[in-house]
Amino acid sequence: FFLADEDVEEQVERLLSGQGSEVTVCDVGLEQSKPATLRKNVTYIVCAVIFNEKEVLMVQEAKPDCYKQWYLPAGRVEVGESLEEAMKREVKEEAGFESEPVTLLLIQEQGPQWIRFIFLAKVTGGSLKSLSAADQESLQASWWDRQSELQLRGRDILRLIESGLKYRLSPGHPVTLPLDLSCRHVVQRLVLVFVGAEEHIWVLLIRGDPEPCIIYSAQTHAVTWAANMVVQEAMQSAYYDHDVNTLGVLSLQHNGRQHGKTDGVCFNTLVALTPDHVQRDEDGRKVEWTPTGQPPRVEHPCYVWHEVQKQTLREKLLEKTRNAALVPIHSLY
Repeated sequence: FFLADEDVEEQVERLLSGQGSEVTVCDVGLEQSKPATLRKNVTYIVCAVIFNEKEVLMVQEAKPDCYKQWYLPAGRVEVGESLEEAMKREVKEEAGFESEPVTLLLIQEQGPQWIRFIFLAKVTGGSLKSLSAADQESLQASWWDRQSELQLRGRDILRLIESGLKYRLSPGHPVTLPLDLSCRHVVQRLVLVFVGAEEHIWVLLIRGDPEPCIIYSAQTHAVTWAANMVVQEAMQSAYYDHDVNTLGVLSLQHNGRQHGKTDGVCFNTLVALTPDHVQRDEDGRKVEWTPTGQPPRVEHPCYVWHEVQKQTLREKLLEKTRNAALVPIHSLY
């Protein structure tokens, strides 16, 4: 059966505005997923990018494998913590400051078993940790002007600092902080859109469900591969003629309070399905191809395209797909 257009479009609008909703059922990939359990089959890292006027907050490592090297305040999320609580704890332990998150800057992943959440944050109290307060968490903290010599633990943080500087100058996405909504697995809720001729726009749905489909992330793939799984299942014939582009994260859901029951994460993501304009035949030769302006035909009975009727929603979706003003999610595979 089909749902009223307003039900579907209301759900999509909620997600576009940065809201979320409880994950009650999942539509695809259950057999490839186990409940997320911190310290057992998932590791979440939090990382804080904090500036004063012109410098970035750095901490000197105490761990034997990177002793005396410098890094951003960062560490593993502990059992029972939310992502924000973990970030605040790490900044306090390693740098001596009380802090508050400003927004998620970026998410990096190596599949659902290792995900790093990078926050832009600000100091709200405390004082800079000095060498006299050195402990197993860190030796000391310091502000770095990014010019003077500093022995870095890893150059990966330069990109994160750059993202923070860019965001301060000109925010590339709305303020986005984790929503306190529990989830058992690492999943994606997909707002998967196809933009056709004359700015008509379609959203792929599970038939009979008023909200975008939810997919378990397979342990063997990047988190964002879930979108490819759906397109492959829904329209197999058209899969290789289209690009599946995960544009970014609209919002993120995590609770973490009940070990093994709410350690999961739900990424509410915007995904664009776009025709690959270079078509080839079976021998790899280029062939002439004219786009129809219509979404590819759905071949699986569970899925259906919904054409967006509401003008304001169409405009919002077009704007988001063109500018991708969303929290980026990068695969480190």
